[in-house]
Amino acid sequence: MAVPARLCCSRLRYSLFAIRYSLLAIRPSLFPRRAPMLENFSFRTIVEYLPLFGQGLITTVWLSALSFAGALAVGIVLAAMNLQRAQLFRIPAKAYIDAVRATPLLAQLYFLYFGLPRLGFVLPELVVGILALSLNSGAYVAEIIRAGILSIPRGQVEAGVASGMTYVQRMRLVILPQAFKVTIPPLLGQAIVLVKDSALLSLISVSELTRAGQLLASDRFMPAEGFITIAAFYLLLYYCLKGLAGLSSRWLGLQPARSST
Repeated sequence: MAVPARLCCSRLRYSLFAIRYSLLAIRPSLFPRRAPMLENFSFRTIVEYLPLFGQGLITTVWLSALSFAGALAVGIVLAAMNLQRAQLFRIPAKAYIDAVRATPLLAQLYFLYFGLPRLGFVLPELVVGILALSLNSGAYVAEIIRAGILSIPRGQVEAGVASGMTYVQRMRLVILPQAFKVTIPPLLGQAIVLVKDSALLSLISVSELTRAGQLLASDRFMPAEGFITIAAFYLLLYYCLKGLAGLSSRWLGLQPARSST
């Protein structure tokens, strides 16, 4: 016997109403109401902690600057050793570069912080942090400088030899000035990486930018405010260094000229 269409529609309507009221009854457990975005975000707390973030930012900047200066010194020495024909210089330099690039920075930092005291060398946290960043970044800087030195035409090196220059004089007066012109943009790129790597120093209680965010998160139980503020300051540093790299490329004439068409 065929069921009337009106009866089918009524049953369907009652079924939909039953499903609707059942969902409304269990909604608090299955579909919890979401708080409006940024309703619990405390900008006042961020403003209150801005002096701490400013101090951490200043510490991050000068700490990264000292570490990068140390990385340049380490990189120049390693690049010069790696370019020597004597295996006595090349093998240790290459072994150091490969070892540093193959191991995490965190492991190197923990070795210097926890391992050196076991060997009788106790250093302050800041010194350990600068040393770790310098030794780690120096391996990458060495490869950048080596590539820049190899880009110098061989004829200029031979001209320095013919004029009676020593190896140190050729490096200081002929090779390195031209190599740095080529390597400044990638060196600034490595500086950006070093600034971000400096966040790991918060793990050894260095009062830098990331440590300031950790203190806010632990004191006020507001991780979102702390780490979003950290990200904003690191983004500011990134764009400053990126702009400096672009200016240096244009100033050195390394960017291709734009076509007039």
